[in-house]
Parts: sequence; structure tokens; C-alpha cells
Amino acid sequence: MKILETIQAHANAMHLPLYAVTLSAVAKADTPLILMLHWHGFRRQSTVKLKGIDMPMRSVAGSALQINSGWKRVESLDQAMLDAAWQLGAWDLERANHRPYWRLNAPLQEAIACRRAFGDYPDNADCTMMVEAPDQAKLLELAASTGYVRWIFRPRASGVWGQLPDDDKTLKQDGTRNWPCPVAPQPYDRHRAGRSLYRLGEGAALII
Repeated sequence: MKILETIQAHANAMHLPLYAVTLSAVAKADTPLILMLHWHGFRRQSTVKLKGIDMPMRSVAGSALQINSGWKRVESLDQAMLDAAWQLGAWDLERANHRPYWRLNAPLQEAIACRRAFGDYPDNADCTMMVEAPDQAKLLELAASTGYVRWIFRPRASGVWGQLPDDDKTLKQDGTRNWPCPVAPQPYDRHRAGRSLYRLGEGAALII
């Protein structure tokens, strides 16, 4: 499961800082994963150049990538994301367990959150994703009926957060940390919705 290698390869190719990294998985073993890289950068809406006219800028589209890797337990995905977050200098890693939204009286916000987790933003025309996920539609259908798990961290290495001050003694000069990650995965209960936070380091700045 080459999550760290995939993140590093795309960061090197894009030459843009990362704002956040997310991973979404349907609560069903051996299903494909959706890794999303949220870039911090802007580009011109048009390549046309007109003298005396400043063309508006728009955010660089994120990248939604499908990873086909066999897995049996959510804790193994936890470990892969912990390793990536740790080595890329993140302060923490959040794991959120979401119930299926195909149920009576489920809030609309749950449906929107599910679609966003798998790279589909129907409610936000300004947020675009470059999707390389042939099974996206099927994964959305499975997530709606069985639930899903989503992880998120904000890297300092290869990320915009590396510019902030910190007092984390585990970081190297380039914002990375040495393997292995000392934090172990927490037990996963698919019947309990909610969030688990893995604290990995320290920061001197308040992040909102």
C-alpha cells in the first residue's frame, strides 16, 4: 500500500505545496481507496493575455487518485496513514467513521460529506478535482449504503504548513521525521460513528 510514495511522487511532479491529504475507504474489505491531495496554489482562468487586463485567478484543482490495494482491517489503513503523516511531519492524523446516509431522515449534510470524501463536489462549483478513479461511482454507492472511513492530515514536508513555527523536536530540517511512527493504530468499531485523533507532534501556532 504505497500511500507515502504516491504522495511524494505527485508532490515532486506538481511543484506545489500541499494543504492537506485525505484518504477515504468504504467500510468493506478489499475495496479500492481514494487518496486526495489538496494543493495550495492558484492559476489563471485563461491562458489568453490581454494588455492592461488582469485575468482572474482560481485555485489549482486537487488530485483524487484511486489506489487498488487489498486490505482486510481498517487498522492496516490506519497504519499506512500514520506512517505517511508521521514521515511528512504532520501534527496529527484524524480518522472519522461515517454511517451510511441511505437511511430514513439522514441529514443532507451527510450525503454531501460522503460525496466530497470520494472526490465529488456537486454543491461547490469553485472546488474542482482531477479525478483518476474509474470506480468512483461504485464507491459512492457502496459508501452511501455501508458507510465509510476518512483520514486527514496536513503535512509540513511538501506542504504549506512547513512555513509555520513549531517546537517539535522530532522534525528534521526538511520537515520530515524518521521512520518508524511510534504511534499505534486504535481499535476500529464500524458500529460507532465518530472521530479519533492521533497526536503526532507539537506546534507553536494555532491552526483553525
